[in-house]
Amino acid sequence: MDIAFLGTGLMGHPMARRLLEHGHRVAVYNRTAEKAADLVESGAAAAETPARAIADSEWVVMMLADAGAIEQALLDASVTSLLSGRRVMNMGTIAPHEARELAGRVQAAGGEFMECPVLGSIPEAGAGTLILMFGGTEQQFDAAMPLLRALGPKPLHIGPVGHASALKLAMNQLIAGLTTAFSLSLGLIRSEGVEVDKFMTVVRDSALYAPTYDKKLGRMLAGDFANPNFPLRHMLKDVRLLLDTAARDGLDVQVLQAVESMLEQGDRSGLGDQDYSALYSLVAPHSTEN
Repeated sequence: MDIAFLGTGLMGHPMARRLLEHGHRVAVYNRTAEKAADLVESGAAAAETPARAIADSEWVVMMLADAGAIEQALLDASVTSLLSGRRVMNMGTIAPHEARELAGRVQAAGGEFMECPVLGSIPEAGAGTLILMFGGTEQQFDAAMPLLRALGPKPLHIGPVGHASALKLAMNQLIAGLTTAFSLSLGLIRSEGVEVDKFMTVVRDSALYAPTYDKKLGRMLAGDFANPNFPLRHMLKDVRLLLDTAARDGLDVQVLQAVESMLEQGDRSGLGDQDYSALYSLVAPHSTEN
């Protein structure tokens, strides 16, 4: 496939590399060009603008920070005229209503729009083991399959555009909630002097266990949140999307508002570029002294 890949940050970079490794022709654009330099060395075509990346591509894949970044990259006048006949796939996390609005604007320009947000982090992106949640038509899903299989083993068709974005937000709500809840339990255990190994033995043998606890336990015990797979500020962005979407749907968001407040506190205190498990240092600020 001829693919324009827009956004080669923490997740986009290994995803673009996977596409190259599977024989696709990839033109890469990133606002900071240096982040795509080694992809160019590996055979990707460098593009100074989104328009240059899209000009010779049938597919446009986006892994950008938010809907604003997508609009800036994709819906500029220099780009919109190029969308006719092209297939556009957003793989970043945005709200369902934002996905539907983007779909309408791409379709008005003569292109096709689909979504495929992912679950997983940098290791899974590099290994091609991401969980892929596709939103679009059955025909679009079938057409995208060679691209999707380079990124994850079992792409799942969720429904029309907007459904996959909603599912992605639902999963990220679990990430935020589970991390906060586990941080509080771990902080209590350490503050009271209970052995962490015994705590984890009970948790692992119970119906309350989630693998994310073990994935983040080492970071929390060491107080080391550097080199993030998913930065805290990105989690804050997603929690805000969750709050907006849940409010639109008439859901009670009081619990999530408390998580948002903690994430905002962390961002203000300089933890925004740290791993989101830095939530632990906010929930249990003194436990690392034990």
